[in-house]
Amino acid sequence: MTTITLTLEDEKMQQLKKKAENYGLKLEQFVTASLEDLISQPEPEFSNAVKKILEKNKELYKRLAK
Repeated sequence: MTTITLTLEDEKMQQLKKKAENYGLKLEQFVTASLEDLISQPEPEFSNAVKKILEKNKELYKRLAK
């Protein structure tokens, strides 16, 4: 596991702390969960391609579902 150090403006640090408190998490837990969520999101190009394929094949999927 790797440890990183960040430099944040005091205002942003307070915002992070408040958000963590709102979720009932420690600051470190909140930041870790936020980063994991960000990393797990698909790339925009992939999402756009999936949407395009689904829209293109919409009628076919409807027929197959019957």
